[in-house]
Amino acid sequence: MYRLFFQLVFQRMDPEKAHHLAFRWIRLAARLPVLRTFVAAALAPRHKELRTEALGRRMHGPFGLAAGFDKNAVAIDGMTMLGFDHVEIGTVTAQPQPGNPKKRLFRLVPDRALINRMGFNNDGSAAVAARLDARNPVFRTTVGVNIGKTKIVPESEAIGDYVTSTERLARHADYLVVNVSSPNTPGLRNLQAVDHLRPLLTAVREAADRTVTDRRVPLLVKIAPDLADEDVDAVADLALELGLDGIIATNTTIARDGLGLTSDPKLIAETGGLSGAPLKERSLEVLRRLYARVGDRITLIGVGGIETAEDAWQRILAGATLVQGYSAFIYQGPFWCRAIHKGLAARLRNSPYATLADAVGADHKKVTS
Repeated sequence: MYRLFFQLVFQRMDPEKAHHLAFRWIRLAARLPVLRTFVAAALAPRHKELRTEALGRRMHGPFGLAAGFDKNAVAIDGMTMLGFDHVEIGTVTAQPQPGNPKKRLFRLVPDRALINRMGFNNDGSAAVAARLDARNPVFRTTVGVNIGKTKIVPESEAIGDYVTSTERLARHADYLVVNVSSPNTPGLRNLQAVDHLRPLLTAVREAADRTVTDRRVPLLVKIAPDLADEDVDAVADLALELGLDGIIATNTTIARDGLGLTSDPKLIAETGGLSGAPLKERSLEVLRRLYARVGDRITLIGVGGIETAEDAWQRILAGATLVQGYSAFIYQGPFWCRAIHKGLAARLRNSPYATLADAVGADHKKVTS
């Protein structure tokens, strides 16, 4: 049903306009008590065997919404209603910014992929913090807050920019993510180099600790799939050195070659980060490399190219405690989370593992045992 609707309606619309239309529908449904209860019952049935503990939180399951969909924290209840076990909002910058000029979002339908060069369009950390402070949640969920650098702030002043957002947002975050891996803010990916990343993460950690004194806000870093293997290792070692709580692998890719893309070459040539099915293999490779380096000492979140329950299951076996999706939601629609949860529960029942936690990193443990 949804795929037919997508072909007849959304596919004929500008992707960004279609996103905003769907977003309005989701937010509206979440505001209507009877409707949201019905929708949640249909789309977000709970599976006790999928209950997950991560980052100091108990969650209904491991599958969450990746950053980028709800940039301004306006639809947390709506996305929870659709079945996401956690919602990562953002990326949020210290200053409000409109993002890059339109057109900046492109569908590669034959490849089940997206290219975006949105450029961190968001309301700014002060406005988002006020929105989170005023929020009266309908559904219990875990909220991650993803922060990035304001475009007009020079690289030399990036630390202060991230600290400003941290001071405003940390108290509202169940976990905090430092995003240094979007390809759409000039110079941002330079911050992934360990020499730049160490002082940045140290400053954000200190800011979070002095802002929130009654608990420890978990801190994670999100990395790109385009890092060389030795740089992935360096980030993993740094995360252990600094006592980070986790790493998210991975963001979008600037690569085009070797991904088997079959869409219109003009679309493929659009600049920006590519997400969706073509990212699946490299994202999984990075996750496996990270787990081999850090094991169970920190939490890994797998994202990039997850379309099916099997994809999510493979990330868990590779070392991810949590998994996230975004692009496939555009193509598969509102029943996507339900299918992921049902498939994960079936795979766990048919596996040798008693709990989902037992399955985390099982592929690596088999190799090393």
